[in-house]
Amino acid sequence: MRGVRVVLTGGTSNVGKSTVAQVVAERLGFAYRSTDQLARHPGRPWRTVERAVPEHVAEHYASLPVDELITSVLDHYARLWPRIEELATAHAAGAEGAATGLALEGSALRPGRVAGLTVPRVAAAWLTAEQPSVVRARVRTAGRHAAATSAERHLMDMSPSRGCLLQAVAVLRL
Repeated sequence: MRGVRVVLTGGTSNVGKSTVAQVVAERLGFAYRSTDQLARHPGRPWRTVERAVPEHVAEHYASLPVDELITSVLDHYARLWPRIEELATAHAAGAEGAATGLALEGSALRPGRVAGLTVPRVAAAWLTAEQPSVVRARVRTAGRHAAATSAERHLMDMSPSRGCLLQAVAVLRL
């Protein structure tokens, strides 16, 4: 990892990107950032400790057909990409305001886009889970499934299958 100033960690939601990126940041003395801090991922419409979700938003996602959800999420990632590129470039160059290295993680770090980066001093990893049950358990823990409303539990329970589908479709589109 000599000379690397930016480490990008991508993968489907709840696969462990944040955990890995935070460890990388700590060990390398880099800043840690999630693409969720740049713009909220639209595919997780349940409340968390940090964020409430308006009922109409949850209802919208519960009724959204899978193909429309895929299009919505991929469009979100495309709109987010220029900001990701800007961050990677600034941290790789050690620009003012970006003097430290950066460990950036998020589902928006699509393999095809990351592979096309021409910024030097950038490393990347793509995380996957072999079993959908791993992602399902992580979704339920993060969403506090036991304390959630029945509508929120429904959204969480259908999310892993949609997340795996999103990942498969996105890889096919590379």
